Amino acid sequence: MSDDYFERLVDVDALADFLTDRLGPAEPYDVRRHEQGHSNETLFVTWGDRELVIRRPPPGETADTAHDVLREYRVIDALQDTGVPVPPTVAACDDQSVIGSDFYVMDRVEGVVLRDEEPEAFANPESRERIGTELVDTLAAIHDLDYGAVGLGEFGRPAGYTERQVERWGQQLAWAFEVTAEDRKVPELRQVGEWLDDNCPESHPHTLAHGDFKLDNVMFGESQPVELVAVFDWELCTLGDPRADLGWMLSYWRDEDDPEPAVGHLANRFVEHPDYPTRQNLVDRWETQTGLTFERERFYRALAVYKLAGLGEMFYRRYLEGNADDPMYPAMEHAVPALADRALRIIDGEEPL
Repeated sequence: MSDDYFERLVDVDALADFLTDRLGPAEPYDVRRHEQGHSNETLFVTWGDRELVIRRPPPGETADTAHDVLREYRVIDALQDTGVPVPPTVAACDDQSVIGSDFYVMDRVEGVVLRDEEPEAFANPESRERIGTELVDTLAAIHDLDYGAVGLGEFGRPAGYTERQVERWGQQLAWAFEVTAEDRKVPELRQVGEWLDDNCPESHPHTLAHGDFKLDNVMFGESQPVELVAVFDWELCTLGDPRADLGWMLSYWRDEDDPEPAVGHLANRFVEHPDYPTRQNLVDRWETQTGLTFERERFYRALAVYKLAGLGEMFYRRYLEGNADDPMYPAMEHAVPALADRALRIIDGEEPL
């Protein structure tokens, strides 16, 4: 990361003044960027003996719902005293003169995020089972929450959420196809979109929906027994359809006999071990915990893969236009058609729970 980019992310002196005003003076003071950040930027701050995390939009982005960090702060703050584990909030700031954007501050939670490999300490049957059950139990806790009681009653428009998802991702794909179709076409995605449109549920339960709930967006404590200690990346959270959340989580979860993943680095291959719960195990537990049923499961799982394909196709358009240097983006030339094939397998019942 260049010094120029870091300076665009944060004015360290102005941030020090802000933190001093709210927390009192402290030494040492240090700010560094979290290199694993995705959409919004994450900064780690040492403030005396306290470790903090700051979330802010990417520099240069205009304000929109995709980078509304104050909305993200609102939901994390509302969940502080609930059964949903989230980092402790510290402060939010809408004065963009401080670091150049809205931002919020929370305490840093220590633990393990499971991405590419399984920690040695978790490589045992009990821990593997608990990773799956803790994950799905936390999703169930989000869906079981009385969102009105914690001040989130006006946080979104739950009615019609799923229909809007199908429409939105069709529009995202249409935008990407304006450029990518000149390089190669993916007609299977239009077929998937038409099926989703024809089979979209007319109604669904109304719950808090995380929007991006998956294994590498949560943190587990380092001690035994395995415990999920924090849920991150709430920027897509709204009031919506809990089954869409479950379908999204399942799109990343691997079973032992699954075919090769369409996008290898997005797949947590270690959960293919037979000690981990299967997708069906996770669904059964979610249904027990929430009292809901995973009706139309093929629809929700196909919708999740359709959304993944939509993201990939947008990445591919940006690559073709010369607007990205991420090595993952050109790989979408073949990954998106593979995702389209996976969605069709789900629709046709060839990739069951």
